[in-house]
Amino acid sequence: MSPSSSSSADQTFLQQTVSLFGTVAGYMRLPAIASTGIAAVLTTLLYFKQKALIYPSHMPPNSRTEIPRPSQFNIRDYEELIIPTSDGEKLSAFYIRGPKGGRNSNVTVLMFHGNAGNIGHRLPIARMLINYTGCNVFMLEYRGYGLSTGEPDESGIMTDAQTALDYLRDRVETRRHRLVIYGQSLGGAVSIRLVAKNQGSGDVAGMILENTFLSMRKLIPSVLPPAKYLSLLCHQVWPSDNYIASIKVPILFLSGLQDEIVPPSHMRQLYELSTSPIRIFKALPGGDHNSSVLEEGYFESIAEFIENNTDNDREKP
Repeated sequence: MSPSSSSSADQTFLQQTVSLFGTVAGYMRLPAIASTGIAAVLTTLLYFKQKALIYPSHMPPNSRTEIPRPSQFNIRDYEELIIPTSDGEKLSAFYIRGPKGGRNSNVTVLMFHGNAGNIGHRLPIARMLINYTGCNVFMLEYRGYGLSTGEPDESGIMTDAQTALDYLRDRVETRRHRLVIYGQSLGGAVSIRLVAKNQGSGDVAGMILENTFLSMRKLIPSVLPPAKYLSLLCHQVWPSDNYIASIKVPILFLSGLQDEIVPPSHMRQLYELSTSPIRIFKALPGGDHNSSVLEEGYFESIAEFIENNTDNDREKP
């Protein structure tokens, strides 16, 4: 569909999503605005409790048990999936089909979410992606999030990401699709590492990053200022700055310039570190960490990027 086909219902769904994650942003800021004494205590717990801080899968409340379904957003053609991992976990996922026979019906967006909530909370974004691009969307829920089993950590989430990509490569319906890897915040770090490892197969047509960070260690001084001198204690590293230069597929950087969690300078530096022959930086002047999807030009930029970089007149051989 064209951008003009976006309805008031789409905008309402998106605004509800942004409002929901606004509560999570407040949670993330609590350590930063706490008194110096309390923050000092939090700092001593950084090493032992960092997974709970980095992966608040229980936020917003009831996120592990109440997962919105595609039908609640007038999405009709979809599958609810449970996918096993190589280490014994079971991952929840949605596969949502775009319009059959459309120009981008052979393109699937693999979507990696941020560090809170569940895939159901991102369904309004998936709906907008389909409306603007006509692509299919595959939404993965990391271990320890929503209905997925296990506990999240860096190694496990990367196993989950590879599991999702392998599933799309093996599935009859999608094995010849062009794939666009799309990650928001933590999902951007997941995307960077996954693409760096898998770009040589030729099916990854591009990568879209929104409001992601250089590394978790470099993010700590912004989120938890009193802990800045102890950032080396962070064992959930997510070193995107070490991987981004190796990626040669086209990259779209979507940066909310009012981001209150990840300093916009992180996105700018990732862009500058990139050596991709095709790299596009889209600044969203009014976008904060969660509201960038509401900014004018957000979905238009994605649609143009996919149109220009997916070779959508042919499928992967």
